[in-house]
Amino acid sequence: MARDFEILREERLHGGFFTLLRMHLRHTLHGGGWSEVLTRELYHRSRCVAVVPYDPMADRVVLIEQFRVGPLKSGENPWLLEIVAGAVEPGEHPDEVAHRETMEEAGSRIRELIPVSEFFTTPGGCSESIALYCGIVDSAGLGGIHGLAEEHEDILVSVVDFAEAMVLLGEGRIRSAIPIIGLQWLALNRERIRTRYGAA
Repeated sequence: MARDFEILREERLHGGFFTLLRMHLRHTLHGGGWSEVLTRELYHRSRCVAVVPYDPMADRVVLIEQFRVGPLKSGENPWLLEIVAGAVEPGEHPDEVAHRETMEEAGSRIRELIPVSEFFTTPGGCSESIALYCGIVDSAGLGGIHGLAEEHEDILVSVVDFAEAMVLLGEGRIRSAIPIIGLQWLALNRERIRTRYGAA
């Protein structure tokens, strides 16, 4: 089956923390032919990176907590438990961003970077994609408040046992999709990682 699309017109509605576009497009249909002209708004942002910082020797996970505007309109708590994440700037490789953001947000160096997956977060209306990694770290001494003042970051770092991270996940206290995906991956691969580092 031939799959194709046409962008007929694109308007820039806003440029700020995100770029908001209005797109007029059409695409081929599964049953043949073309769709009607569709109008869709799209939040556009650069590719991003997320890291699950994990210490296999201590069997601990590094979590961060920060204010997020997204939950406000739903009346939810805007301080979310998350993992390290950041945007890929022009000319950067995602691996570089993983190392940079882990230092900036958690105060930790990555000893080894394990690629996990790359996925779209909200493809129905946002272009954001995430390159997800597991970062092997030494969790000793980590904690406190981190982040860049020029980016108005106020990030609380906590080191928790893997079992506690799973309790937080199971109780629904981690509400953001990216750390949920990252921690579920870790749950599936933890024993392999610990065996590799001689911790199991």
